[in-house]
Amino acid sequence: MKLAIATILVGTAAAFAPSPEARAPTSLNMDRRAAAGQIATGAAVLAGLPQLALADGARSAATVSRAKGIYGQRIAALESAVNSGDFGAVAAEKNAFILFNSGALGKDQKPTAVKQTNDIFAAIRAKDASALKSAYAAYKSSNGIELVKVDDVMSGQGYSNDYDFKTRTPAG
Repeated sequence: MKLAIATILVGTAAAFAPSPEARAPTSLNMDRRAAAGQIATGAAVLAGLPQLALADGARSAATVSRAKGIYGQRIAALESAVNSGDFGAVAAEKNAFILFNSGALGKDQKPTAVKQTNDIFAAIRAKDASALKSAYAAYKSSNGIELVKVDDVMSGQGYSNDYDFKTRTPAG
């Protein structure tokens, strides 16, 4: 990959280098067509390069904590909806389950959580309240989800930090 990028960059530099017969004089004796052609060639090469800044899915303690705080709280808040058999309320929070699974769990925990999430939504599709309750309870217990009560939003080091889950959420 690095060799390919280096080759492309050398080729781009060669496209902008003046021809040997044009190197002797130092004045800018380039017609507009040649300049436009070189600029277009350079732009085409740069547009063909892959994006160099790719997201690597980096996980830090802050991103895990934020995912657990935001999406874990949304999932924990579904307790009353699950107990009352409100399938629509649980289905409306489908994204919370997806984002919790991808952001708060490690690679070894994620397959189990995805299977448990599928069990929850299979119970919703089947309109089976008892299966929903058991699948939801299993999901919560295996992933350590519980409703957090924040007594003082100003307490804690992370309150004013964008990565703290209390920022811009109902917990704050």
